[in-house]
Amino acid sequence: MAVPTAQKLFTPVEIGAISLGHRVVMAPLTRSRSLQPGDVPGDLMLEYYAQRASNGGLIISEATTISISGRGWFGAPGMYSDEQVAGWQKITHAVHARGGRMFSQLWHTGRASHSTTTGGSPPVAPSVVEPFEGVVSTPSGWQKPSPPRALDIAEIPGIVEDYRRAAERAKTAGFDGVELHAANGYLVDQFLQDGTNQRADAYGGSIENRSRFLLEVAEALASVWGGDRLGVRIAPSGTFNGMHDSNPRELFSYVARALNRFGLAYLHIVEPRVKGNVVIAEGQAPIAAQQLRKVFNGKIIAAGGFEPDTAETIVEKGDADLVAFGRHFVANPDLPERIRLGLPLNAAERDTFYTFEARGYIDYPFYNETQAASSAD
Repeated sequence: MAVPTAQKLFTPVEIGAISLGHRVVMAPLTRSRSLQPGDVPGDLMLEYYAQRASNGGLIISEATTISISGRGWFGAPGMYSDEQVAGWQKITHAVHARGGRMFSQLWHTGRASHSTTTGGSPPVAPSVVEPFEGVVSTPSGWQKPSPPRALDIAEIPGIVEDYRRAAERAKTAGFDGVELHAANGYLVDQFLQDGTNQRADAYGGSIENRSRFLLEVAEALASVWGGDRLGVRIAPSGTFNGMHDSNPRELFSYVARALNRFGLAYLHIVEPRVKGNVVIAEGQAPIAAQQLRKVFNGKIIAAGGFEPDTAETIVEKGDADLVAFGRHFVANPDLPERIRLGLPLNAAERDTFYTFEARGYIDYPFYNETQAASSAD
């Protein structure tokens, strides 16, 4: 549904050290188009992000793996080689040339992976628990995840260091900041939730212990960027990739309070009404951002199932400061302008979300192109 012009979504906002001209954010969207050898972002990705850059707007990159052992999605880009950095440099340059800002979302998939994507090694996890129902993207197509192994406590500092090195590479690549992917059933989230973390050491058991890994990684990223150029994405009560926790409200309230010490650019909160890229609770109001607004002191980006009118409502109400759009940004490269002017939106074609070609990726029309085509008819 379109909304009137001159609304709250199109007022300036500061997120840490970054000034933005509006509050419509492009969510991190895995699209499987990084098919050059070595997970290097190529020209197709360059065109895609350049299309969606807007003056004063924020783009959060698709999930970007920090190491070979952290890979878990065929066609996803990386941030662990010089060639990957060079590919990202072209993209950030294009986004900046159009007046946009861009954060790199850093990612380790943990148990949500397959040995064919991790160089032949088993995926790693906080604990070995019952496998989850679902599939992961591999060079041979969608397959069930490989059985993981539990990380030894001595290995954890090495993964934290992988995050730190990836943050340094993201700075070299020209990003404006980094976002820690701590949601959707990937490694950081696996440490947080007690359905996947059954450790008996300093990283398991209590909420404080289960949050330790997230906070150590955040500390490493902040050591490179400063807290004011760091965002963290969480998914309270999220169930994607087989996630569950015995007390999610207490857990994520603790996490939000603990993150206050970093002076984050933002906390990015995925509403539990979505699972993966599908809204599973149509009509459910956003509840996670409202809850965590009470304990988190900084800016909040809300995500998950928003339409232009409901995005305007949550920002106007004050439960969030910005709203991230996923499927609407897939289908509308000029989404902020369409929302600002109350123009109709293209519908997204879900069957092209994770394919490997230009169709359904860079061929969605801008509004002026749609009008020109209609006039020609």
